[in-house]
Amino acid sequence: MKSHIESLLEQTIESFKNQGIVPADFQARIQVDRTKDKSHGDLATNLAMMLTKVAGKNPRELAQLIIDNLPASSHVAKVEIAGPGFINFFIDDNALATQLEQALNDEHLGIILPQAQTIVVDYSSPNLAKEMHVGHLRSTIIGDSVVRALEFLGHKVIRQNHVGDWGTQFGMLLAYMEELRAANGEQAQLELSDLETFYRAAKLRFDESTEFATRARQLVVALQSGDEYCNKLWQEFNDISLSHCHDVYERLGVSLTRADVHGESAYNADLEQVVKDLDAKGLLSESNGAKVVFQEAFRTKEGEPLPVIIQKADGGYLYATSDLAAMRYRSKVLKADRVLYFVDLRQALHFQQVFSLAKLAKFVRKDMQLEHTGFGTMNGDDGRPFKTRTGGVVKLVDLLDEANNRALELVRSKNPDMDETTLTEIARVVGISSVKYADLSKNRTSDYIFSFEQMLSFEGNTAPYLLYAYTRVAGIFKRAEDIDLTDAKIVLDHDKEKELATKLAQFGETLYKMTDKAQPNMLCNYLYELAGAFSSFYEACPVLAADTPAQQSSRLLLAKLTANTLNKGLSLLGIETLERM
Repeated sequence: MKSHIESLLEQTIESFKNQGIVPADFQARIQVDRTKDKSHGDLATNLAMMLTKVAGKNPRELAQLIIDNLPASSHVAKVEIAGPGFINFFIDDNALATQLEQALNDEHLGIILPQAQTIVVDYSSPNLAKEMHVGHLRSTIIGDSVVRALEFLGHKVIRQNHVGDWGTQFGMLLAYMEELRAANGEQAQLELSDLETFYRAAKLRFDESTEFATRARQLVVALQSGDEYCNKLWQEFNDISLSHCHDVYERLGVSLTRADVHGESAYNADLEQVVKDLDAKGLLSESNGAKVVFQEAFRTKEGEPLPVIIQKADGGYLYATSDLAAMRYRSKVLKADRVLYFVDLRQALHFQQVFSLAKLAKFVRKDMQLEHTGFGTMNGDDGRPFKTRTGGVVKLVDLLDEANNRALELVRSKNPDMDETTLTEIARVVGISSVKYADLSKNRTSDYIFSFEQMLSFEGNTAPYLLYAYTRVAGIFKRAEDIDLTDAKIVLDHDKEKELATKLAQFGETLYKMTDKAQPNMLCNYLYELAGAFSSFYEACPVLAADTPAQQSSRLLLAKLTANTLNKGLSLLGIETLERM
């Protein structure tokens, strides 16, 4: 309904142009908001106040002109002027009911799809030198939920898992494998279970031995130069690491596949050309033997220029080089309109610099949106990044195992007579969903305290609460299987029916905001509010025990659309639903 009001106001602006009230080239950014107080209507706009200067009239006079020129609409029951010039719209209950009926028969739940874009989403991107840990969780699940919502809205989404499969850490691993095979022969193999131990041993050698560190750096340059021996070893590490990553993705219910892997190594052939092109444009400088770019906008607090290092003195390349190559690829090959980078906020300066440089060097189109959608850290009770009791990094699989075990204890305590197979499946869904929802429901840019107790609670904005809310709604239809809803209509008589209907109608605009801001917590908050609106409706408005068959059918339709919306909303967050808990 909000977009309908926006359309009416757009037509009114065109009428104003024809009447000379505003200039013919005037472009208005129309904003329509939900009112907090329903006595002031359902929707409101400050358009009249925005037009004051350009039209040369006072806001209330303009507000009346807008109302007088609004096209007729059966969706609008009443329009009023409030305060200094706000315009309040009261939506017709019958029009709202019709909108919801249409949503019931539409795979997109009545959402008007926006103009489709090609959107590249860079997310997860673990380093392939070691196992995934809790630090990889936020990028992976936040990125995946935004991807799902963008696809649901009709955009062409290209997932890019920009894995760290290049650079110094691989030189370190190659050098260590080289040492092991020199000592033990070519039969020395690396297994997934050894990966973390192997990495730590290699890192220790790198830190303690200057000779080893020099050899590691030599192997990085050899790897980047296409050395066959180095590439063979490198491929072994990649295969083991990627196998582990995709086991974790499958367990998390994340939609990334091996086909989405496009790591740093994919751009190796273009790195030399990046350097040459920057040089040809007169952007390169030399600093201590390294090739760098200085941009006027980026300086230290002391006013010293901050360089973007493109190539090290030893010939090696850095993250900035591969990121520039990736941006050029995404612009010229993938034809992206928008690129989202789900990388933690500590990399903000890096992305500001490389985005600016990519535009300056014309590696990307002027109109291509480059967005660093950064996120905060997941912390323990001490407010510091989440660690094991011994202070080590928490492996992601260990976190998921503990969530599953705790969920199993919880579900078993509430269902002592349930069979073990069903208990195990419910616990799997509750455990994974709780970890994901606890993260997704927080503001993306904020740090948050991770708590198993809080995330597994059936009270508040949690996964167990919403999963139970869905089963409660779905359960109504198990008792109403024989009721024919073929010709049923929605009638909004009770205040709680209207409140639920209004909340259901906000699903589309919630998804627009969520995907525009890349903030899954907006969808989480909406689903929590929807579950609350249904609970209030259910308490005040008997469904199966309604006064008349028509009232019963109407309320069943509202319940059905609530179930559909909860189910779809949770699926866009990457969360499975249950039919019983």
